[in-house]
Amino acid sequence: MKRFFLSVLILSGILVTAGAQKYAMVDMAYIMKNIPAYETASDQLNQISKKWQSEVDTQMQDVQKMYKDYQTEVVFLSDDMKTKRENEIVAKEKAAQDLKRSYFGPDGELFKKRESLMKPIQDEVYTAIQEISKERDLDLVFDKSSAMSVIFTNPRLDISDVVLQKLGYSK
Repeated sequence: MKRFFLSVLILSGILVTAGAQKYAMVDMAYIMKNIPAYETASDQLNQISKKWQSEVDTQMQDVQKMYKDYQTEVVFLSDDMKTKRENEIVAKEKAAQDLKRSYFGPDGELFKKRESLMKPIQDEVYTAIQEISKERDLDLVFDKSSAMSVIFTNPRLDISDVVLQKLGYSK
């Protein structure tokens, strides 16, 4: 009997605690889409990315051309010339891969550029969300645009427009 009462007491304590939590939802994709600076930064990153990808593609096309030329001339080349041309092709391909890595790798220029352009905007949004959470005494704020499995949210829980207003972008 004591065990039963203890279990009921613990369960009701958990239910009261869970029921007391306040939470809200934000749609970060919606918020970012409505911030002009974010759209501008995103467009700028896309342009830079295309330019750099074009450079990498050009180098890879040069490598392919060198290889095709080598294949057509291989029967006329001496062993030393074959080795020399193969090494040139490999070196050119390695240079193209290094360029690609320097632009698009995990610590590449695109990552650094994205960090410098996007992070200040994201930090501003995060700060606004924190301030709204404190004002409204919220315990949790979920991002419904992320990979989290949210099947339904009540529109009254969505504070995305409040965040935009706090940032000065009224919808």
